[in-house]
Amino acid sequence: MAATASAAPAESELDRSGAEDEPRSAEPEEDGGNGQAGPIAAAQQHRLAKLPLSRIKALMKADPDVSLASQESVFIIAKATELFVEMIAKDALVYAQQGKRKTLQRKDLDNAIEAIDEFAFLEGTLD
Repeated sequence: MAATASAAPAESELDRSGAEDEPRSAEPEEDGGNGQAGPIAAAQQHRLAKLPLSRIKALMKADPDVSLASQESVFIIAKATELFVEMIAKDALVYAQQGKRKTLQRKDLDNAIEAIDEFAFLEGTLD
């Protein structure tokens, strides 16, 4: 009986620690490293889209061809934009590292655009 009683708290501790660790490892910290922990930081950690959806919707509605934009379409555009920015930034980072720099510069973006066929539609747009 003593073995069962001591095993039960250990299992519940594992469940609690596993449940707490999982969301933290799944979402990157977004508090900017300033150590603030509050309701705003917690809310930002669990947001599905990192870009402000209201701004995305405003940009979409600025197009004269768009009269209505559903929340789902705004969310999808926001996620696609996040993925695009992440992809081009990672490719530009390679060029910054080749130059032994940690800071991305415009020339790194230009090099990524010129070198990667997927970014060919951007050529000449940053001039």
